[in-house]
Amino acid sequence: MTVSPNRRSVMTLYSDPRQITSHRIRMVLAEKGITVEIIDANANDPKDEVHEYNPYGNLPTLVDRDLMLYESHIINEYLDERFPHPPLLQVDPVLRANARLYIYRIDQDWVAPMQAIADGAENSEQLRKQLRESLISAAPIFAAHPYFMSEELTLVDCNIAPLLWRLPMVGVKLPTQAKPILEYAARIFKRKSFQESLTELEKEMRS
Repeated sequence: MTVSPNRRSVMTLYSDPRQITSHRIRMVLAEKGITVEIIDANANDPKDEVHEYNPYGNLPTLVDRDLMLYESHIINEYLDERFPHPPLLQVDPVLRANARLYIYRIDQDWVAPMQAIADGAENSEQLRKQLRESLISAAPIFAAHPYFMSEELTLVDCNIAPLLWRLPMVGVKLPTQAKPILEYAARIFKRKSFQESLTELEKEMRS
C-alpha cells in the first residue's frame, strides 16, 4: 500500500453527482457542517487524480491531508468519529452494532436491486416488485420512531434517504400501505442537510 505524494491541504471528496454512495457522504458532511471541497467525477470514468489516492479508482473517495479513504461506510464512520457533533452513531456498542447491521441489510435488500434496475438488468420488473414489497413490509418500522429505529437522525437514515429519493427514477411507486415510509421520506427531505446534500442532477430526479 502506497501513500500518494500529491497530498491535498483541504478535505476533498471525489463524488459522482448521481451516485447513491456519494450522496450518503454528502448528507453526512452537510449534517455535520464540515468544510470540504467536493469534486464531481464520473464513477464509470474517474479522473486520473482519483487513482492517485485510491488503488481501485472508484468513487466516492475522500482525501483528508495524509489520509485517503474509499468505501462509503468507512468514510462515513470516519467522519462521525473525526467530527463527533452531532453524533450519528450511538455510544452503546450494541446499538452501534445494530446500526451497522441495518446499514448492511439496506445495501443488500434495497440498494442492490435499485442499482441493478438503474443498470438496466433484464429482470428489472421483478426487481421493482421485490424492492417495493420489501419496503412495504418495513413500513411498521418507519412508523415506530421519527427516524429509523431511533429518536434522532443516525447514519442509518443517511443511507436510507438517498435511496428513497431515487425511487421514482427507477419506477418504484409506494402504495398507501407504505404511508409511514412516505411520511418519513417527506420529513427527511425537508431537512436542511438533505437539501444541501443534493446535486443539480439529483434535484432533477424529482423535478
